[in-house]
Amino acid sequence: MIVILQPEITRDSAEFRGIMAYLEKLPNIQIRIHEELGSQQVLTELYLIGKTQQVDAADVATLPGVERVVRISAEYRILGRHKDEQRSTSFEYNGVHFGQDSLNVFAGLCAVDTPEHVEQMMQALQAHGQVCTRMGAYKPRTNPYAFQGHGKNCLPYVFELAGKYGIQVIAMEVTHESHIEEIQQALHATGHPTGVMLQIGTRNTQNFELLKQAGRQREFPVLLKRGFGITLEESLNAAEYLASEGNHKVVFGLRGMKTNMGDPHRNFVDFSHVPVVKRLTRMPVCIDPSHSVGVRTYAPDGLQDIFHVTAQGVIAGANMILVDFHPDPPTALVDGPQALLLSELPHFLEDVAIARDAYLKRVAAAQRCASRD
Repeated sequence: MIVILQPEITRDSAEFRGIMAYLEKLPNIQIRIHEELGSQQVLTELYLIGKTQQVDAADVATLPGVERVVRISAEYRILGRHKDEQRSTSFEYNGVHFGQDSLNVFAGLCAVDTPEHVEQMMQALQAHGQVCTRMGAYKPRTNPYAFQGHGKNCLPYVFELAGKYGIQVIAMEVTHESHIEEIQQALHATGHPTGVMLQIGTRNTQNFELLKQAGRQREFPVLLKRGFGITLEESLNAAEYLASEGNHKVVFGLRGMKTNMGDPHRNFVDFSHVPVVKRLTRMPVCIDPSHSVGVRTYAPDGLQDIFHVTAQGVIAGANMILVDFHPDPPTALVDGPQALLLSELPHFLEDVAIARDAYLKRVAAAQRCASRD
């Protein structure tokens, strides 16, 4: 059960104390306090955990300071919709809007290799009006002898170059809580020229201690990728770990499922789940066509498979695209065969815009049909 307080109710108000006094008397109930920090006010939500079936929602709703009470059934109680469409489905970070109504492209290096390549990538993004990118500093690899990323050593120049070229948000994978601290320290040392969205990869989707640490910090939003060998519900519950620790700025990433049913692609493309995740939760949904397809191949129509699956995700309503580019893919230290060329960036962005326009037209047509019913 979620008790949503009126916007003006704060922790030091008489109404808040009265609500807490009432709820604390309820047997077998624990209370978690969550605060949503908006641009102009703080919204407080109380999560009741335990035998909430015995709690009279109508009585709670009449308490002074309570706006409404929501009973929940899904396990992902914070991020889920629960038939309560009024709650926000978006957040702002470093000047960039993330929500189920937006679309942001994060094109960049799967793994940072040289300062020169980082600068070429960011320069190309700026030239085409892009303010987001991906830059891999920490790389979990299946082979223990493969390149593991430059780690904290590359952070200063990555952040400084981002500031130079107007990049506002960098998606960057972390595999250990110490990486979050290193990112914080590097941003502080360079004067916070950019922002970072922490990325938790598919291998760490059920690394619950990492999820807790990423959830306890409120500075960075988090992109959580779906686990490649678990159910969608298990992955959504992994996202709930982040929110349950206090960080509600979560984006859910679809990156393909590990199965030979996807052959010859690297993974089985799961972008049909874009509208499913948006229906079940309030999270924006990201697609990762590079790791889904895994190779630069062309269809007879002249379009690469990566372009085709990207369009499939966007036309289904995706809100973020995480895609690999590289100035010189043959020299890339990680996933070079799937990286697009910088010369292909304008075509890729144009193709995304075409698919996005088609999605918006589909939504408008659905609204017109609904208004006639």
